[in-house]
Amino acid sequence: MERAMEQLNRLTRSLRRARTVELPDDNETAVYTLMPMVMADQHRSVSELLSNSKFNVNYAFGRVKRSLLHIAANCGSVECLVLLLKKGANPNYQDISGCTPLHLAARNGQKKCMSKLLEYSADVNICNNEGLTAIHWLAVNGRTELLHDLVQHVSNVDVEDAMGQTALHVACQNGHKTTVQCLLDSGADINRPNVSGATPLYFACSHGQRDTAQILLMRGAKYLPDKNGVTPLDLCVQGGYGETCEVLIQHHPRLFQTIIQMTQNEDLRENMLRQVLEHLSQQSESQYLKILTSLAEVATTNGHKLLSLSSNYEAQMKSLLRIVRIFCHVFRIGPSSPNNGNDMGYNGNKTPRSQVFKPLELLWHSLDEWLVLIATELMKNKRDSTNITSILLKQKGPEQQDATPTPSFDTEGTESGEKLSIDAKDSKAYDAAGKQEACADCQDVISMTANRLSAVIQAFYICCSCQMPQGMTSPRFIEFVCKHDDVLKCFVNRNPKIIFDHFHFLLECPELMSRFMHIIKAQPFKDRCEWFYEHLHLGQPDSDMVHRPVNENDILLVHRDSIFRSSCEVVSKANCAKLKQGIAVRFHGEEGMGQGVVREWFDILSSEIVNPDYALFTQSADGTTFQPNSNSSVNPDHLNYFRFAGQILGLALNHRQLVNIYFTRSFYKHILGIPVNYQDVASIDPEYAKNLQWILDNDISDLGLELTFSVETDVFGAMEEVPLKPGGASILVTQENKAEYVQLVTELRMTRAIQPQINAFLQGFHMFIPPSLIQLFDEYELELLLSGMPEIDVNDWLKNTEYTSGYERGDQVIQWFWDVVEELTQEERVLLLQFVTGSSRVPHGGFAHIMGGSGLQNFTIAAVPYTPNLLPTSSTCINMLKLPEYPSKEILKDRLLVALHCGSYGYTMA
Repeated sequence: MERAMEQLNRLTRSLRRARTVELPDDNETAVYTLMPMVMADQHRSVSELLSNSKFNVNYAFGRVKRSLLHIAANCGSVECLVLLLKKGANPNYQDISGCTPLHLAARNGQKKCMSKLLEYSADVNICNNEGLTAIHWLAVNGRTELLHDLVQHVSNVDVEDAMGQTALHVACQNGHKTTVQCLLDSGADINRPNVSGATPLYFACSHGQRDTAQILLMRGAKYLPDKNGVTPLDLCVQGGYGETCEVLIQHHPRLFQTIIQMTQNEDLRENMLRQVLEHLSQQSESQYLKILTSLAEVATTNGHKLLSLSSNYEAQMKSLLRIVRIFCHVFRIGPSSPNNGNDMGYNGNKTPRSQVFKPLELLWHSLDEWLVLIATELMKNKRDSTNITSILLKQKGPEQQDATPTPSFDTEGTESGEKLSIDAKDSKAYDAAGKQEACADCQDVISMTANRLSAVIQAFYICCSCQMPQGMTSPRFIEFVCKHDDVLKCFVNRNPKIIFDHFHFLLECPELMSRFMHIIKAQPFKDRCEWFYEHLHLGQPDSDMVHRPVNENDILLVHRDSIFRSSCEVVSKANCAKLKQGIAVRFHGEEGMGQGVVREWFDILSSEIVNPDYALFTQSADGTTFQPNSNSSVNPDHLNYFRFAGQILGLALNHRQLVNIYFTRSFYKHILGIPVNYQDVASIDPEYAKNLQWILDNDISDLGLELTFSVETDVFGAMEEVPLKPGGASILVTQENKAEYVQLVTELRMTRAIQPQINAFLQGFHMFIPPSLIQLFDEYELELLLSGMPEIDVNDWLKNTEYTSGYERGDQVIQWFWDVVEELTQEERVLLLQFVTGSSRVPHGGFAHIMGGSGLQNFTIAAVPYTPNLLPTSSTCINMLKLPEYPSKEILKDRLLVALHCGSYGYTMA
């Protein structure tokens, strides 16, 4: 305090004398007086202060122990720097990090300061604590003009830092071309390795510095790996640096085949390989064709290895599919030319581009042979298709143990002359009588080959698809599937997961999916649900937006008082791909945001969709389900709203959210693309359905009904006659055609009358749910997926509840709580569930499958200290009920009901 007062008095006296402040006597105080002046290069003031002072110009201050000369060099205060040097400042004094003033001047490109320091014998060879010299700093920042001046004073341009890196290494890493040239002209070792064995070329390639790599290679840089065997090309491919790879190949042509072989390395990211090969293929038509031909040859080799049962299935399968995907990606891109995209080799045109598929034809031929062989044996062994093992396993006696390690058989008519083989380790010894008898643990041929052949079939499909316009299935592939229908169905029957592992074409091609649908739907509902979501989210990033930063523009901001219209507006404008990844919803004027709010949004919207005010849906005869309203056009925006309703249900299904709405069976059929039948009419008109049933059950030949293929229907209160088919008014219904009549009437009532509404709904629904995937389910299963279980099972709820913050299952308050839940009505239980979880429905599988903000999250009850009139609260993101420790069951029930009826909407984040 006394020192501060003395300094203040000194400042006052100085101001009164209208002259510079006098320096304090001690260095610590004086240096902080001088420092701002040095930083501003106020050399006259600094000179006057130092003239009558005993201040030590080499005094080191602060945490890093720098002198005023360091400050001047760092800030470029050249006048003050010269003044300090004349006063005896040490140009080679090192701060706590080992940096001299010359280091700092070089780091910041202070040319004049560097020149003055050199005049006063600054040592350019001093290393800081990391081994960096002044030229390292210049190289890092590409200060070539300063480097020219400095290298004249450097005794060793290749001085190494602590990692063995020279200035050339760091210049190459940062891509400073002129700096690299300057260092090379000054004698830098172009092939000098650092402690890891990395050369300057290695550093240039690690950061994709194409021009720098070009300079090094033109000056004779060697292509050398580091001590771990990682080469410059490896680094280029890992980073996707296609231009740098191009430079390497220009100087070392052998590296072209190395890149092609890299496609088999599963440790390398596929998208980086695509990026590199895409760039290389753009250079010329000949380069493009060379790349494709080479990839096709590698794919063919891998495919034949896969078909040889002695190979590693997982490794060969991944390798084949990886190469084929890359091949097709490059094929679609092609070099930039006027013909790009117009010469895709459709229907096998013998163009140069279609010729790149020729090596693969050998693989497809082998695939065809395998499938024909298995089909032949299936026909011979219809009673038990598992007995065909013997046809591919030859008897092997003791004398053959060493002589024939790989039993094989020739395929007649094989152009390639190849042999389809099975490794001996997959076979078993046979009895002396020569009968081939497989041991209990010996797999049959289908088991051994199904996955392998399926992987090659997938590769075949990918290759066929890339030759077709987007969205079209190759006629050649359709013909292939039809030809081998029995074998493929056998594969799927044995292992339906093959559909998702390899037979993606079934999910993408409705014309093929129908051939296998009966097999698929025979699988357990749980398995199909897993497959559905696995394929639906295939390739998508983390879909939970709550756990990653959300762009403000991606938040769906809706108004609670006009939730249907405002939601329709924001969803229609939102990015569909982003909505698939995750949903963030905020109500206007409210802070809450998270999975609880999202669930509330879906819950309210599902009620609004069937709000009579919008005239979109009408209640069915059973009073609990809804059907599109045939007169919905009374609302001029009805088709836009139907599309929005489809989007909401599609989004809900995509994100495993439940909706508080049940539709008629016929509408679920429409979503699934399943034809309706006369029994579905019962949901909207039970009496009419009975009449249709009566017609089918009785002979109407002599009843004189005089029905025609024309019916009257209500259109906005007026009756109109509608023909069921062209000329229907003049076609009588007979015993022979009555089934057709019933079906057409059904289609009119259940489909034709609401076709525009159905189409609009499906347009929105299919934005998020592909038609092929939803076909995995029937109408009953779709209802479970969309709306969950219709009833709340209290015992299941209790069994799947957790307790925290002091509560345990046996506590009195917890027992009261469950007694109260038993006493609640079904509607009140729904309110309670909604209050805590944000959803009024229980998912398929019960309470054990309730979702929280980060996945499965059980219903949880947490203890809260009791205060009078305190209501229960909830954290919907984690499905937690915060239940006060009420003193009695009556108070608990009263407070809980108040919370449910007054606080079930407008959740906040707790």
